[in-house]
Amino acid sequence: MPDTPDTNTPTRELRVGSCKAAVWENESDGRSFYSITFARLYRTDDGWRSTGSFGLNDLPHLAMLADRAHQAVEELARDSRE
Repeated sequence: MPDTPDTNTPTRELRVGSCKAAVWENESDGRSFYSITFARLYRTDDGWRSTGSFGLNDLPHLAMLADRAHQAVEELARDSRE
């Protein structure tokens, strides 16, 4: 991990349709590991919001995002070993 202050931002963000995935890098015992969070974006009169609740039509987007997040974590893990 870089020696920068924790800004609480994801290492990578991926988006398909109104769904997004955030890849987070964490460190424990000197080793990096990754976690992924998923969200669905929607617009209200007050602006953009996000939720962890998904409808039937969101599921194909989530499947694509899960695959892309898996690939991103594989790349990040490979890069950190080099």
